[in-house]
Amino acid sequence: MNKKCSVSRRDFLKTSTLAAASVAASGIVFPTIVPASVLGKNAPSNKINIAQIGFGRISSTYDLPEIFKNDIARVIAVADLDSKRVALGKQFIEKFYNGKTGSQNYINVKTYGDYREMLLNKDIDAVIISTPDHWHAQPAIEAAMAGKDIYLQKPTSLTIKEGRQLSDVIHRTKCILQIGSQQRSMSPYPQFKKACELVLNGRIGRLHTVYIGLPGDPSGKVEPEMPVPPNLNYDMWLGSTPLAYYTENRVHPQNSLTERPGWLRCEQFGAGMITGWGAHHFDIAHWGMGTEYTGPVEIEGSAEFPKSGLWDVHGDFDIRAKYANGVTIIAGGTNPNGVKFVGDEGWIFASRGAVKITASDPTNPGKELKAIDSDNPKILESVIGENEIHLYESPEQHRNWLDCIVSRKQPIAPVEVGHRSNSVCLLSHIAMKLKRKLYWDPLREKFINDDEANKMLSRPQRFPYGTDYVLKDFLKI
Repeated sequence: MNKKCSVSRRDFLKTSTLAAASVAASGIVFPTIVPASVLGKNAPSNKINIAQIGFGRISSTYDLPEIFKNDIARVIAVADLDSKRVALGKQFIEKFYNGKTGSQNYINVKTYGDYREMLLNKDIDAVIISTPDHWHAQPAIEAAMAGKDIYLQKPTSLTIKEGRQLSDVIHRTKCILQIGSQQRSMSPYPQFKKACELVLNGRIGRLHTVYIGLPGDPSGKVEPEMPVPPNLNYDMWLGSTPLAYYTENRVHPQNSLTERPGWLRCEQFGAGMITGWGAHHFDIAHWGMGTEYTGPVEIEGSAEFPKSGLWDVHGDFDIRAKYANGVTIIAGGTNPNGVKFVGDEGWIFASRGAVKITASDPTNPGKELKAIDSDNPKILESVIGENEIHLYESPEQHRNWLDCIVSRKQPIAPVEVGHRSNSVCLLSHIAMKLKRKLYWDPLREKFINDDEANKMLSRPQRFPYGTDYVLKDFLKI
């Protein structure tokens, strides 16, 4: 598969943290190839070669199964800092291809304990990044520097500064990056696109308020220090965040791929549900508001935070964000889990309904909300005319990414859109902490006359990890 990202392999090697390592020393083994005469148009040489970075709950239940549905792609490598998960990933991928082809020799999936070594493999066209939130921006930046296209699980970054760095690198390299904002795609959630089109085409009159419903997270108990499992590179897992003693509930379960990992509830590695699901719902709000490339001008909020225990992300919260177009977003746990657009002539509500991506998605079995609803059924029956606003249509998030790798067109959830959706979530988190109204300049991406708040747009990064370190030389090229 020919690549069209603009950064050369030489430039990547010049800036990579593995620049001193040779390809020969990396132990790269290329996958077994089935002759083209056997598969014809689906020959491996015609496929997009994909590598999986991080093999856990999301990758095993969602990202890889969706990729497997597309004959245009094949997965040839997996990387994880936990050697148990690397082995499980290899087994998972090979089992699928062996079952599909009937051949035990179709592919020999290459495994890596360090994704940076994997990025040196020139046979890899693209990567899927399904890692904890604090390991999103750095590997995505390094993948772009290596000339790989990228599918990145949301949120885009741990901080607003990291998100800006990532967006700038993607635009500079011209790599195709798709954010995992699957609520935009027709499968499995066509209701969100429909709701946004109806709003943008005036079916509820002038939009003035958007309500977002998100749950909080429970607090946890104090967890004892535990020996680091020999299969886990824990120092690298912590990455750019501060050193902290190992305990299993800070990281991921050692005996489960699908259980919700503890890091999701630790502020060291993310902001909690405000970015976890907020990146989805705020993204839909922006889509329907027509504000995908900007942000609020005012934001205020409050939240309950645990007073003790390992898990310290927010619980119940309330956020109010005002935009320059006059629309206000009100987000909190008292609202139904979804997005409600309210205009002066009616309202439209969209949610995931009963459809779940993972078993731990926060829903109420037997009490699922309607996938789409309105105070006026006729609004939902309205047909969008030929000359009205029609939003980008994507059959499925991963499929759209693969199609865009071939066409080099922008995907439905490009990096800047993902960055802006995540930014309002991170701004909300800052407002929760400071508990006062903040004034935001979405063009400069700075708070206005507020040094205390501006210091919270980034975090110190522990050497030798972090986006600042990776970009130190790249920005000089």
